[in-house]
Amino acid sequence: MHRRFAFAALLLSLAAPAIAQAPYPSKSITMVVPFPPGGLADIVARPVAEAMSRELGQPVVIENKGGAGGGIGMGQVAKAPADGYTILMALSSFSVIPEADALLGRAPMYSFTELRPIARFTADPTVLAVRAEAPWKTVKDFVEDAKKRPGAINFGSSGNYGTMHVPMEILAQNAGLKMTHVPFTGAAPAIVALLGGQIDAVSTGPATVLQHVKAGKIRVLAHWGNSRLDALPDVPSLKDAGYNAEYAQWSGLFIPAATPEPIAQRLRAAAHAAAMDGKVKEVILNAGSPVLYQDTPDFEKYVQSDVRRMADVVKKIGKVE
Repeated sequence: MHRRFAFAALLLSLAAPAIAQAPYPSKSITMVVPFPPGGLADIVARPVAEAMSRELGQPVVIENKGGAGGGIGMGQVAKAPADGYTILMALSSFSVIPEADALLGRAPMYSFTELRPIARFTADPTVLAVRAEAPWKTVKDFVEDAKKRPGAINFGSSGNYGTMHVPMEILAQNAGLKMTHVPFTGAAPAIVALLGGQIDAVSTGPATVLQHVKAGKIRVLAHWGNSRLDALPDVPSLKDAGYNAEYAQWSGLFIPAATPEPIAQRLRAAAHAAAMDGKVKEVILNAGSPVLYQDTPDFEKYVQSDVRRMADVVKKIGKVE
């Protein structure tokens, strides 16, 4: 009997390496999008997930987890098992939320050290969008009216300190404006509110509003970039209009920081293949955002720089409850 147990233990020990070395991925992967469907993160995530599925040989399934300017979904991935089966498509609010949590004295939803940048897919200036029937034909009209009526003009966002909130605060600081902020759970609900007349303006990625611009329902007054946008070549930058306001809304893939290096490299290769995929480029470009890919080393540096810059912006915005 003793020999039988010993033999069984030997068999288990021999099998253990085979079990431990099961090929990755061996099941479906969840890509968390920390916003509702219809916003930039979702627009980018869907074609990227489809392309990564082909490359990895397993489904990459989108899970929309909106709330807190993206913080809830980002926190979910930060706390997820670091096994490569839960990944994140984040926006540039990634660089802001831990700073905002610290400013407000609340427990952080995640820390920068818990999530590792893998690949950037897009980096677009946000645009200032209003309804087509709004009285403002130029950004100068908008600013002058906001100065005459402090707090009367309201703007929607994807949540406090999110990618739609921060650029409007940057403009308000630079132009000396006071506007009313109305937070939603994501870009898509904010756009619906804009179209329905519940809010007056939004700052959002071009991809989120381009279809409505083409349909004649939304007018774009300006953007937060340095040069003309390919999707909206006639729209001036805020700098062109005399306001020193700049902001880019980027999208990128992150994984839990403790993910084993072989798995991280597998996801890195799949992300690269997705970014180079002609169909992915076409879908994202048609939505209004060209693919501006950055591989892991460059994206890590980009995120570190963005985190430092946004820390100053958050301090200037101050507490927003």
